[in-house]
Amino acid sequence: MSALPGASPAASVDLAPPRALATAAPLRLLAGTFAMGQAELRKLRHDPLDLFTRSVQPLLWLFVFGTALQSTHALQTAGVDYRAFITPGIMAQAALFISIFFGLAVIWERDVGQLQRLLATPLPRTAIVLGKAAGASVRSLVQAVLLLIVVAIAGIGLRWTVLGVIGALAMLMLATAGFASLSICIAACVKKRERFMGIGQLIMMPLFFASSALYPLSIMPGWLHVIARVNPLTYEVQGLREMLVGVGGGELWLDFGVVFVFTALMVALATRLYPRAIL
Repeated sequence: MSALPGASPAASVDLAPPRALATAAPLRLLAGTFAMGQAELRKLRHDPLDLFTRSVQPLLWLFVFGTALQSTHALQTAGVDYRAFITPGIMAQAALFISIFFGLAVIWERDVGQLQRLLATPLPRTAIVLGKAAGASVRSLVQAVLLLIVVAIAGIGLRWTVLGVIGALAMLMLATAGFASLSICIAACVKKRERFMGIGQLIMMPLFFASSALYPLSIMPGWLHVIARVNPLTYEVQGLREMLVGVGGGELWLDFGVVFVFTALMVALATRLYPRAIL
């Protein structure tokens, strides 16, 4: 039978079933995220020294600051060794440092013209953001594993369970992706690296000190306690501490929920703002 007059083969090809379209979109997003994640991993593989130099700072916090305050009685840590108590906070702080300044790469890509070429590809913007966030998460994962190895060698008393360590690393990577997406949002609105560095410091230090990373929430004054309760880093540290030490001070499902919602919101905002980085 001949084709109907006016009908074109191209038109019939474009009429894909709705189910196929619904399936193709997530697969395209996943493939784009994987491709961007691979690109970030290649950068990491070509500069492994950066990871080891960044690992020095959390070790100094742990063994210098932690040892200095280990014997103080003002910090009530539920009978836990203070170095063990702050290990989750130091892990979160090291990952926060990586993620907050991750947006510098976006500014560099814009300056060399790579960002314009990247946005011209058919990759979904969400996939680009997720891929870059995955790169920051992998960096924080490697750094956290190195820190845990040193902690184990030093004999600091963490609760070494398989589920606890895996869950803590998953929480760390999820939160790092959220803060890296926040950094991308800042980079999309800031054009100069110096200004970005200043804003990054302005955000990172209050986030760190207005959390339970170094001390329990119970010793905070009322106004600081309120700020800590709306700080996503607090819930990240609580979850890490619950899984690695056993004294988190909160509900683990709530900690994961808050971190997940924060990350989802930051990824959505970064997806919307990312194209503005080329303006």
